[in-house]
Amino acid sequence: MDASLKVSGLAYAYPDGTQALFGVDVTIGRGERVALLGPNGAGKTTFVLHLNGILHGGAGTVRVGGMEVDPRDKKALREIRRRVGLVFQDPDDQLFMPTVREDVAFGPANLGVRGAELERRVAAALERVGMAHVADRAPQHLSFGQRRRVAVATVLAMEPEILVLDEPSSNLDPASRRELAEILSSLDVTVLMVTHDLPYAAQLCPRSLVLSGGVVVADGPTHELLADERLMAEHRLELPYGFVVPQRS
Repeated sequence: MDASLKVSGLAYAYPDGTQALFGVDVTIGRGERVALLGPNGAGKTTFVLHLNGILHGGAGTVRVGGMEVDPRDKKALREIRRRVGLVFQDPDDQLFMPTVREDVAFGPANLGVRGAELERRVAAALERVGMAHVADRAPQHLSFGQRRRVAVATVLAMEPEILVLDEPSSNLDPASRRELAEILSSLDVTVLMVTHDLPYAAQLCPRSLVLSGGVVVADGPTHELLADERLMAEHRLELPYGFVVPQRS
């Protein structure tokens, strides 16, 4: 299977001595949609920040689309950060230009994309998230759900290898939650979704990883992991009251 992401033996300790990751091994194939689940303090953020070299210096290797993340190689790191599209939990951390169009254009323009190609990328990214009609509006005048979709577009315009979403369903009303799910399901990129929203993981991601205590304790079909009561209890994962785990044939 062609891998978008291959992590081997990843271990990391913070400067104060706190060991956050203990030899994590993960492979995600091109086009997969995978949820990263786990309790607070499990190491999920530490793991994600290694994918584009924001954190480094521990043991192990990370490869994105076959290219190793090496912070010493500035040219390669620039390409890695194009390939790994991070969508933050708060879209206001990602949107800062006067108009939506300028926000979506910022990333590729910073990489030297100009003219018709830049216009094509911006138009295509906004179309994919259903936000083409707000291209000339100020981001701060949009609803929270609309801003999150624009934040996704800013990353899609970079034509990433893998889209990494941090709690994409948080603070969304039910309609916005559904609309975003439809968009994410339609994308033809690899998706890694970090979430505490277990029903959203079940809806969008056929496969899930459970990270707990700095190690991957489970990796398999999402519906099977969510139906494992012992696994869920041991790692402080809880389904909403009344939610029934969908059964797959």
